[in-house]
Amino acid sequence: MITVDNLHKHFGGFHAVDGASLTIEAGSITGLIGPNGAGKTTLFNVIAGVLDPTSGRVTMEGEDITGLPPHELFHKGLLRTFQIAHEFGSMTCRENLMMVPGDQAGERLWDTWFGRKRIAEQERALRAKADEVMEFLTIEHIADERAAQVSGGQKKLLELGRTMMVDAKIVFLDEVGAGVNRTLLYTIADAIKRLNEERGYTFVVIEHDMDFIERLCDPVICMAEGKVLAEGTLSEIKANEHVIEAYLGTGLKNKEQVGA
Repeated sequence: MITVDNLHKHFGGFHAVDGASLTIEAGSITGLIGPNGAGKTTLFNVIAGVLDPTSGRVTMEGEDITGLPPHELFHKGLLRTFQIAHEFGSMTCRENLMMVPGDQAGERLWDTWFGRKRIAEQERALRAKADEVMEFLTIEHIADERAAQVSGGQKKLLELGRTMMVDAKIVFLDEVGAGVNRTLLYTIADAIKRLNEERGYTFVVIEHDMDFIERLCDPVICMAEGKVLAEGTLSEIKANEHVIEAYLGTGLKNKEQVGA
């Protein structure tokens, strides 16, 4: 699905991503872990078109997408969420979902004058789709609440719901568990797993919660200092000396502490 080849992103003399190369297989849920400052979010931002790379190449299904802006990647089915949810707080949760699909008739001045029937039909279809998405995510009870007023975990589920309003192929989730209570975190994990198994979504997940990673992800990729250190199952990653040193700086003797 995604191939990253020798990717670099420099901010002045700081090499946030420093020659990272990796492959994301279609249909996988890939975990991306590493200590703070490892370059994980910067890598996401470069792949998702938020930042231009200094050098290197990103391909999606064999097509070079290096440096394409987020709106073009959105139409190709590549979406990302953020560590801090980006909801439209004054709108209801249902309205947040309904506004996601592009090229809506109500966005064109001509249709607002002469295509009101078409707009109404499209809005009914979008409302039905939004209600279906919220039911899938078990958040239908907050449909009419202002998005600013729901909990952090519900906002994360709402962001996941946005990806379901379009034909997403691959979704990059940045610390989906940050600030989320354990019960809602399990709900989010179950939704991700169902989207993967039932709808064929490919996911890449940045997360510090190793229980969450173990529950969902195979393979797991570990980054440190802008580079890819290791890839494999979580058990293999935990046993890798380079990974242990990146997290603890103490070598194999404390490897049992990784993920604790």
